[in-house]
Amino acid sequence: MTFVSTAGFAEAERATAAIDIAGVLKTYGQGENRFVALKNISMTIRDNEFFTLLGPSGCGKTTLLRILAGFETVTEGKVSLFGQNIAGLPANKRSVNTVFQHYALFPHMTVAENVAYGLRRLKRPADEIRRTVAHTLELVKMDRFMDRRPGQLSGGQQQRVALARALAPHPKVLLLDEPLSALDLKLRQAMRAELKQLQKATGITFVFVTHDQEEALSMSDRIAVMSEGHVQQIGTPIEIYEYPVNRFVASFIGDANFIEVKIEKIERGVVTCRTSRGLMLEAGNIGVHKPGDKAVLSLRPEKVRLSSAAGKGTPGKVQLIDYLGQSTFYHIDIGEEAPILVDARNQDNGSFAYKVGDAVSVGFAC
Repeated sequence: MTFVSTAGFAEAERATAAIDIAGVLKTYGQGENRFVALKNISMTIRDNEFFTLLGPSGCGKTTLLRILAGFETVTEGKVSLFGQNIAGLPANKRSVNTVFQHYALFPHMTVAENVAYGLRRLKRPADEIRRTVAHTLELVKMDRFMDRRPGQLSGGQQQRVALARALAPHPKVLLLDEPLSALDLKLRQAMRAELKQLQKATGITFVFVTHDQEEALSMSDRIAVMSEGHVQQIGTPIEIYEYPVNRFVASFIGDANFIEVKIEKIERGVVTCRTSRGLMLEAGNIGVHKPGDKAVLSLRPEKVRLSSAAGKGTPGKVQLIDYLGQSTFYHIDIGEEAPILVDARNQDNGSFAYKVGDAVSVGFAC
């Protein structure tokens, strides 16, 4: 169990920067029609990093990606690529390539011709183009399809070709704008692992945009969670999931129970607090609270334990059951304003450990 902090977030470490974004503001329109898409965005994306911009639709993540690509200009602020200010640099002058949600392959060209297109525009020698096309298609496992046209390929195969075309000129940064969203679930899951392996194999900095929390957690070295034009938190997947800095991050990344409490005491890193209904709970201290403070506890459903009513813990009653295959979500009434959500593995025979109406004991992990 952890506290949701209301404190601001400051990025702690600044390693070798592939991209440095400082105080970026982006507005559209004027007067009453003025809309602020990005509000004082600052972050550093490291060299050879798989970095993800994560957030709901309309949060500003795609606008930020388009600014990095050169398709949008900043209203205020600075964007640097390996130390060079690129805020006013045209898209074709940046060592940055983009893979779009809809792959934008040329339908009249073969796979090999699509991949070679950017290299020809850069006037690379013909023998270099042949070698690079062959190597890149082998990298994305599409070398045996080089003579086919996009219309003869599946969605997953087209996505690999789009990746190969973007990677062929070996850009310093590859931008990926929700490239998996058009694929079915099984293929998306397979492509996550392939994208991660591809990033490590090429050493290119990947900046990935998605609204899918599972995608972000499974692939990223670090994640920037965005909401309403602001960066809410930047951190590793474990930091984002286990130590969210505010309620938005905790609720957007996975499922969470929220309990409003008043802090009673803090001893040796453990906080004892009281809920509005008088329940006493303990939680880990993240160092920003003191006795008497009002706070919010964030508790992941998989960290709540259920046992029989005779067990040690807080008494409760099963209100609702959601069967999810590998596990079941139990909604438990413990006398608070909202029921507690518990994620429990199913029994070997597939039956539920508890049924609606059962009295249970609820244990909270500190």
